[in-house]
Amino acid sequence: MSDIVYLNGKFMPIEEAHVPVLDRGFIFGDGVYEVIPVYSKHPFRLAEHLRRLQYSLDKIRIDNPMNDAEWTRLIGEIIQRNAGDDQSVYLQVTRGVAKRDHAFPKGVKPTVFMMSNPLVTPAPALVESGVPCITAQDYRWLNCDIKSVSLLGNCLLRQLSVDAGAAETILFRDGRLTEASASNVFVVRDGVLLTPPKDNLVLPGITYDVVLEIARTREFQVEVRAVSEAEVRDADEIWVTSSTKEVLAVTTLDGKPVGDGRPGPLFRRMHALYQQFKRDHMRKAA
Repeated sequence: MSDIVYLNGKFMPIEEAHVPVLDRGFIFGDGVYEVIPVYSKHPFRLAEHLRRLQYSLDKIRIDNPMNDAEWTRLIGEIIQRNAGDDQSVYLQVTRGVAKRDHAFPKGVKPTVFMMSNPLVTPAPALVESGVPCITAQDYRWLNCDIKSVSLLGNCLLRQLSVDAGAAETILFRDGRLTEASASNVFVVRDGVLLTPPKDNLVLPGITYDVVLEIARTREFQVEVRAVSEAEVRDADEIWVTSSTKEVLAVTTLDGKPVGDGRPGPLFRRMHALYQQFKRDHMRKAA
């Protein structure tokens, strides 16, 4: 059975979906996207994802082609049209089709595309062992808060970790932690959970918000502030978070052990609380 996608007002098998070659998403990467985790057929924190979509559209000056009710209906329909209780819905809005010119065209209708894939989360063995990561300098642009489809910088940085047999590339800019190539990053030092604040240098992750909510509710010591490279390299624990990674412990960084080289006690506590949160909240309708 073919995967069913949505393109410009129609649902269709993915093999039938075609985009004109002059679409600015294809020519310039001129568009934005969202990835929405779905648990037991329920999209998680859809309102927050739609707010983030609106933020990205506003930043690049594309009018939102739908209101929240229309997005909600279409996202619900694509979930029902595809197999699996747990899915990952990808939606993309580009500026549309126009003759190639750097300047924004006038009177162009945005291209809207959606698809859904199975949501694959880390295997228990990976949670138990933790993952290796490497580091690199963050040379991406200064608008990382926009969820742009133009992800070449992230792809190049992620490929570094693939080439090194690592799970992620953790990034530093001017001696400070930003994020990883496709994850947010948390650090534990002396029992305190540290993470950089949301700004133009990081993507505001929904899972990042969930981890902070859990930590504060369960009375972890939390500091949201600038985190130096030295603090990361001397950390007792490092975690990477995203909707697909959930919360994963980093056990080696650039080939050196983090702490004692095993997932630490705060990670184990957070991971258990995250799984409980998923059962109690994520699998229920918002």
